[in-house]
Amino acid sequence: MANTSGRITLWNVEVFVATAEEASISAAAKRLETSPATVSQQVTSLEGAIGTSLLNRSARPVTLTPAGEMFLRRANTILNEAEQARAELAMADLSRLMRLRLGMIEDFDADVTPRLLGDMGEELKSCQFLLETGASHRLFDLLDTRALDVIVGSEIGSSADWMEVHPLMEEPFVAAVPKGVLKDGDVGRQLRRLPMVQYTTRHHMGRVIAGHLARQNLNLSAKFELDSYHAIMAMVAAGAGWSILTPLGWLRAARFRDQVDLVPLPFEPLSRTISLTARRGVLGKMPAQMADRLRPVLQELIVGPTVDHVPWLKGQMKLL
Repeated sequence: MANTSGRITLWNVEVFVATAEEASISAAAKRLETSPATVSQQVTSLEGAIGTSLLNRSARPVTLTPAGEMFLRRANTILNEAEQARAELAMADLSRLMRLRLGMIEDFDADVTPRLLGDMGEELKSCQFLLETGASHRLFDLLDTRALDVIVGSEIGSSADWMEVHPLMEEPFVAAVPKGVLKDGDVGRQLRRLPMVQYTTRHHMGRVIAGHLARQNLNLSAKFELDSYHAIMAMVAAGAGWSILTPLGWLRAARFRDQVDLVPLPFEPLSRTISLTARRGVLGKMPAQMADRLRPVLQELIVGPTVDHVPWLKGQMKLL
């Protein structure tokens, strides 16, 4: 067996970064889909190659030694360069791309995602596509930790320096109310008399809505707090109350659409931007190409049908 003493591998660098960021060997193992024993072994191997201790593994949570703090900066550079080299080789011939880890918000999983993957699969014959769907804040966490290459989700704040962001579409938040319940007159006053079905504040979107209401000193009676568009739309359709969501949420819960009216928010408007985000400089032109591929799909499957059903959304729900 060849002597590997003093050699640093990409794998043990990746394991070290994951352990440092998670501050836990077991959490790093879960993130990397390996065992805690393997994580511990790789960190030991790296420390042996470098000749110094990088982590205080007996501490809870695991902490970096001074040498570990210094090496972490270099380790991130190493991983970024390795990803960029892989991408550049693939960009020279897209057919060589072997793996693409894509994160998509759940809003798109029934129509946009299958179309995108189908189209890209035809072009990238040898590529394995790994798909993760979920809430936007979770996808950004996975992108930050290099568990995903590209994500499509709602922007959750100012972009960081390491992000490459391609805006795709904008949509307003709207009031979803039981069919026919609103009469002529003050919509805001009528809504205050109804219970509110609130999107959970455990998710970023729920916190955005709650923060928007708080800034306007609106104390609305939230009788229910749910984390599912389908559940919210079902409650509204049944007349249990009204809710604030986006047209995408209304579109996704198709079986309840005809029992729910969408109206503009009767107070200060609120909107969100959905973007494609990748790590800056890693995938070459691919993120921009994917964004260009997605926009006409969004127009065909999302924006066009929604505006046809709810004409007053024209100009408010739009491609960017």
